[in-house]
Amino acid sequence: KLCGYLQKLSGKGPLRGFRSRWFVFDPRRCYLYYFKGPQEALPLGHLDIASACFSYHQPEAAAAAAGDEAAAFEVHSPGGAVAVLKAATRQDMTYWLQELQQKRWEYCNNLDAAKRDSRTSPTPSDFSKGLVAKDNPGSILSQNASAERARNILAVETSPTDLVGEQAASQPAPVQPSAINFSLKQWSTEIKNSMSSLRKGNNENRKSIFYTTEEWELLDPTPKDLEDSMALEEKRKHLAEGSKGLTSSAFPFDFGRMPHKTRRPLKDMIGSSKNRNSSESSPTEWYSGNGNRLVSELQLKYQSQQEELEKLKKDLLSQKELVRLLQQTVRSSQYDKYFASRLCEGIPKDKLELLHQKDDQILGLNNQLEKLNLEKDSLQQEVKNLKCKVGELNERLGMLMETIQAKDEVIMKLSRQLSECEDNTSSQSGGVNSSVATCTNKELQELDRLKDNLQGYKTQNKFLNKEILELSALRRNAEAREREWQAKYISLEAKLCQIESKYLILLQEMKTPVCSEEQSPAREVITQLLEDALKAETSEQPEQAFFKPHLVSEYDIYGFQTVPEDDDEEKLVAKSRALDLRSLSLSENREISTGVKWENYLASTMNREMMRCVELKNLIRSGIPHEHRSKMWKWCVNLHVKKFKDSTVPGYFQTLLQNALEKQNPASKQIELDLLRTLPNNKHYSSPTSEGIQKLRNVLLAFSWRNPDIGYCQGLNRLVAIALLYLEQEDAFWCLVTIVEVFMPRDYYTKTLLGSQVDQRVFKDLMSEKLPRLHAHFEQYKVDYTLITFNWFLVVFVDSVVSDILFKIWDSFLYEGPKVIFRFALALFKYKEEEILKLQDSMSIFKYLRYFTRTILDARKLTAIAFGDLNPFPLRQIRNRRTYHLEKVRLELTELEAIREDFLRERDTCVEKRDLISDDEEDS
Repeated sequence: KLCGYLQKLSGKGPLRGFRSRWFVFDPRRCYLYYFKGPQEALPLGHLDIASACFSYHQPEAAAAAAGDEAAAFEVHSPGGAVAVLKAATRQDMTYWLQELQQKRWEYCNNLDAAKRDSRTSPTPSDFSKGLVAKDNPGSILSQNASAERARNILAVETSPTDLVGEQAASQPAPVQPSAINFSLKQWSTEIKNSMSSLRKGNNENRKSIFYTTEEWELLDPTPKDLEDSMALEEKRKHLAEGSKGLTSSAFPFDFGRMPHKTRRPLKDMIGSSKNRNSSESSPTEWYSGNGNRLVSELQLKYQSQQEELEKLKKDLLSQKELVRLLQQTVRSSQYDKYFASRLCEGIPKDKLELLHQKDDQILGLNNQLEKLNLEKDSLQQEVKNLKCKVGELNERLGMLMETIQAKDEVIMKLSRQLSECEDNTSSQSGGVNSSVATCTNKELQELDRLKDNLQGYKTQNKFLNKEILELSALRRNAEAREREWQAKYISLEAKLCQIESKYLILLQEMKTPVCSEEQSPAREVITQLLEDALKAETSEQPEQAFFKPHLVSEYDIYGFQTVPEDDDEEKLVAKSRALDLRSLSLSENREISTGVKWENYLASTMNREMMRCVELKNLIRSGIPHEHRSKMWKWCVNLHVKKFKDSTVPGYFQTLLQNALEKQNPASKQIELDLLRTLPNNKHYSSPTSEGIQKLRNVLLAFSWRNPDIGYCQGLNRLVAIALLYLEQEDAFWCLVTIVEVFMPRDYYTKTLLGSQVDQRVFKDLMSEKLPRLHAHFEQYKVDYTLITFNWFLVVFVDSVVSDILFKIWDSFLYEGPKVIFRFALALFKYKEEEILKLQDSMSIFKYLRYFTRTILDARKLTAIAFGDLNPFPLRQIRNRRTYHLEKVRLELTELEAIREDFLRERDTCVEKRDLISDDEEDS
């Protein structure tokens, strides 16, 4: 999908400028739509790429303008309109131009395809699926080999950036300030952004900047250096307040953060000339480096002593706790000894020895306590000594920081003096060298600019040559197409004159009375007229196939046979009906407006998903165009079976089909019998080798395995056959699921056809309500019209109306559901109500009902009756009537089953009736 961000030049006066727009290419009409953003539904406008040509500015002209103008290109449309577009980069511009050229080439060559039926859309049929799509001549004619080779040679290889393609929709629109864009809103935004960037940052993170004649070489610190520097920052926070002001250097970088091995000498960094290299370091640099190293070592030593001190403090606390516990133990022991001495007179000797052992242990603990007290005193003395050392180190550190600060000031002063001296010497002695270097640099820059211009001219030359080649080829194709149409027009005009002459003779013959049985010359003319009228356009007429003005082809665009092969009288009627349909479709100007409405609606859904709405319902009721029917049918089916598909695993259809083919399936035999009887008048199902037969078999077998209660019912094959004309196998399977399991009531396609019988009674009620005169007429002559309408409901009018009307009914049926069948069934009767009321006997009425639907050709009038004259038409009323009649039909079926059982029981008991058989037994 070709889409992405481009900037379009729009506006008037001082507000004229480039505005970012989201562009989407529509291959159906070769339009480049542009929207305000990727989420917008309605486009702001479009560019007709099919009749446009492209160009862009030369490199010098683009370079003279603003820098971002180099990616601008122009789209020239018929009438002199020029749209100026601008890509984010020159690479994106080249990609857009190449793709637009390719899309235009493919679309225009599709228009040159072989003879196309006038009812089909001239747009490419890449969006159609199913069997009908394979009949559309959407393939490109073989092009001139030399032209194709030249196009490939002149093509420029390029790849888009992130701002082109569907992934660009998730990114913000690029903002490129233009030199001619005077948008006040954009100015205010830029000012706000600038002020916010100035306010960012804290004072503590700012550093003074020291400017020299040459840029400083700031080295990126290694991760280890960053860790060391962070540790040093933490240590500095514990220093005395007097040394806080001395921690920062006068330079905007920290010497400690620079790696020693890659550090550049300060003398080489400050004001050094290009031809001067010094390998010796200055004393100031040595003092600075050693001073920093000394400070670092002292800080590390101080940190280690602090850690050791903390460790000793923790040990001291633990020892104090131990001493406290030992003292408590001694006191308790002495107390026990005092009381024990008073009571020991009557104590045995062994217990006295135990007491003496306890006394010895107490003495040992006292000795240990004394030792710990001595260790404590020594540790306290060591802590005092360490504190003295820390104080001395802090004093030395402060002195060193002051020294470093003084050295920094000396270094800055010396560097300024050095730069001044070098400037003076370079201005006196290096004048000639600088002028030569300047001239060389200018020449190199000019050479680079010329190389860039040359490359730009080569790319532009390739693009313009390819543009000229394509436009010339397209112009030749258009001229050839015009000559062919002109020749066809002349041939049609000549044929029309011949037909008018013959029909004048025929009229004269009808006017002249027949006096004899002799063969007159006019009879020969009539015979010849009938033979010519019965001829149909077939593929066995290669000579002048494009110019022969056969108005009726052998098959229509859906694959149905237009003229039967057997009966000559029926042939003449069928061809007359086909000519009426053709004339009606050519004379309907409304069809053009409907196509435009569909294109506009589909263009509005390019950036969003389709959803149910009143606008879409009205469009579908007016009929889905042939080239969009596959897409819309698939969308409608997915809308109704989403809950079923979400609960299934991937490959569900293939799994069902595999099971139906490998395992025993009771419905397979009847399916095979009905395959060739499905639509014998459609070329996709007319022979066992037809492509539609295998697809029809697969879908029916898979459905019979999914729904074993129904298995297969006559009528399902026709539903699937119609679905396969515009859908692939799996989509046609889900379409059948939609009709049987979602739209129709239960038991509609079972053995008893219970739901179908109920709908016929509901339809009778609606006939008496909506068409009371016609219903009374049928009742008067006792005509059971449900014998005709039963098949309408069962197969949704397949083989009952002409194909154009059939597919318009299916459009609304797949979107709105079964209520559409009731609407169109009533509309068919209302359409021919007056003709039916003129018939005055039951035989003529029933004979007329069998074929009258094939004589209705005006789909627009029929749709107006169905969705206009029959309103209101609430679905609630149909549901209530279905519930009412369902109970009655079930009761009648129960009574019939009881009668059948009585008959079987009586037949078994009575000898005279044993030879009788029932209808079910006869069928089996």
